[in-house]
Amino acid sequence: MGRGSDRRTGATRGGALLRLVVTSAVTALASVHPVAASAEEQPEARVLGGTDVTTDDAPWVVALVDDYDRQICGGTLVSPIKVVTAAHCTVNPITGEQRSPAEIRAIAGRTDLRSDLGVVGEVERIWAHPDYQNYVNGDDIAVLTLRTPMPQRPLAMVGPGETAPYRPGTIGRVFGWGRTSESGPPSDTLRSVEIPIASDETCHRAYSNFDSRSMFCAGVPEGGSDACAGDSGGPIVADGRLIGVVSYGTGCGRPNTPGVYTRLASYAGELSAQR
Repeated sequence: MGRGSDRRTGATRGGALLRLVVTSAVTALASVHPVAASAEEQPEARVLGGTDVTTDDAPWVVALVDDYDRQICGGTLVSPIKVVTAAHCTVNPITGEQRSPAEIRAIAGRTDLRSDLGVVGEVERIWAHPDYQNYVNGDDIAVLTLRTPMPQRPLAMVGPGETAPYRPGTIGRVFGWGRTSESGPPSDTLRSVEIPIASDETCHRAYSNFDSRSMFCAGVPEGGSDACAGDSGGPIVADGRLIGVVSYGTGCGRPNTPGVYTRLASYAGELSAQR
């Protein structure tokens, strides 16, 4: 998975021309919403250094696809009809406009995205945090309401104001179908990786815009294990609960550049109201 930018992959699964168009569009959007990370490289919204898992192991992980059946993000089933994801996953990267519910579908129970296994859920309603402007500014959280219930088991969420799950050194596990190397293609199969929660000080050193109210970081100092492009909106889990969603970062698995995740404990009350 990669950082310094958001982690969507719709462009990667299309043709070369589409990749060029989407890359140009993301660059243009970044110039409209500047990122306070580096003068040379901007953060982006990825699973690097991980292992293959199945949706039997993590039945609550969902893949989000657009209306062209391209996987764009991940998400987590927190009730039979509610999927938690990143707010930037609900924005069209080319136009910058909010996607309509008809432009997103949630797929559960499909380990290999090349197959037709699992359940495809239509989205009835999208709630994105009202204060969300850009993933580097925080509030990168959204809830999708599905038209019909999913049969897969949901995952419990962290409670409002909890701090213990975010203590430095706590091990989180990230899940997704994102890139397995910084410049490589996305994975067709679900993968996961264990990474430790980093201190707020470490995050501040890597990202001057880091906001400990809405964000937390995770990663190993030496790099090599991380989320990457395509993992956006996917879960990071600790002690059997959802504690955050993949938001952004710089590159994938680089030393001293941990991934940035939305701190769900700061939004648990608002998310419960959507359930």
